[in-house]
Amino acid sequence: MEARASIRNVPIAPRKVRLVANLVSSQYVEEALNQLVFTHKAASPVIRKLIQSAVANARHHSQSQGTTIDESNLFVKKIVVNDGVTRRWFRPRARGMANRILRRRCHIMVVLDGGMEDNGN
Repeated sequence: MEARASIRNVPIAPRKVRLVANLVSSQYVEEALNQLVFTHKAASPVIRKLIQSAVANARHHSQSQGTTIDESNLFVKKIVVNDGVTRRWFRPRARGMANRILRRRCHIMVVLDGGMEDNGN
């Protein structure tokens, strides 16, 4: 069973988020969450909450289908980090020049996968 969670317009550059996302991809959820607790990057709390949201989505979907899910078997199947809206503005500089400033944002999507167990129904 797959479970998804996504967040849009995170005010962190996608290149910085991909460093943390690559760190936890293809790991079990418990290992990934422990790894994110001790990672000192700005994107780690965002990805941690997103993985927890995906686990909650998996739990909800399994209950609505009348089955149980073993959360210890859930693993991070895929994390996708895409570019979001880039805010651009200019700062005045000496001799009539201007520097462009880019404030990048990103969209993050997490896909969890794991086995399902029948409830005996």
